[in-house]
Amino acid sequence: MPGTDSLPTRRGVVSYVHRGGRMTTGQTRAWQHGWPRIGRPITDLPPGPVDLDGWFGRQAPVVLEIGSGMGETTAQLAAAAPEVNYLAVEVYQPGLAQLVMRAEALGLTNLRLLRGDAVVLLTEHVRPGSIDEVRLYFPDPWPKKRHHKRRIVQPPFVALVARALAPGGRFHLATDWAQYAEQMREVCSAEPLLVNAFPEDGGGVDGGWAPRPDWRPLTKFESRARVEERPCRDLIFRRR
Repeated sequence: MPGTDSLPTRRGVVSYVHRGGRMTTGQTRAWQHGWPRIGRPITDLPPGPVDLDGWFGRQAPVVLEIGSGMGETTAQLAAAAPEVNYLAVEVYQPGLAQLVMRAEALGLTNLRLLRGDAVVLLTEHVRPGSIDEVRLYFPDPWPKKRHHKRRIVQPPFVALVARALAPGGRFHLATDWAQYAEQMREVCSAEPLLVNAFPEDGGGVDGGWAPRPDWRPLTKFESRARVEERPCRDLIFRRR
């Protein structure tokens, strides 16, 4: 999704573009009144792991979504799983404000938002083995070859995800760009802590792809890909 964070910005490589930050009147109102309740900037977090149990006010399985975009899918997924603590990270302020509006409209109590670099979050503020699922849906594909280094799914990033996952936890990826899907599969397969939950010889779609889950809402990116006859690929890896 647009706004997805990538490899360490402190090294000068980012996968996101800082788009214009102009917000609508409704988004501005949501930011002023709703954001302080459910959102925090990553740069303002105290040193060390985030106290997720304290922030959510309960102990529950944690799902981390990286790159929530305008929040339509995120809000639906959080609403469909009230039993989980749903944490979304995004850099795009209007998108987060729109997600705050959606959360308020749906009365969500299990959603928290972070604004900033997901790599910084995973590196400095997530306790190893504390996340039950990480979701990365339709990250920026950076289709030009000279921009492939900006893609978020690179070995250092996948290693951070694997470290964050609890044993048996899942890393769920989806993309509508065939070459990027192959890169995702290759990089995740090379991570020693991860194993493909749907290998080609174990019930997966040809090539080791995961079946598309019915519970994942159809995003605008996926809808556009269908119109353009580009296949979408899901990958699910489990933490050993």
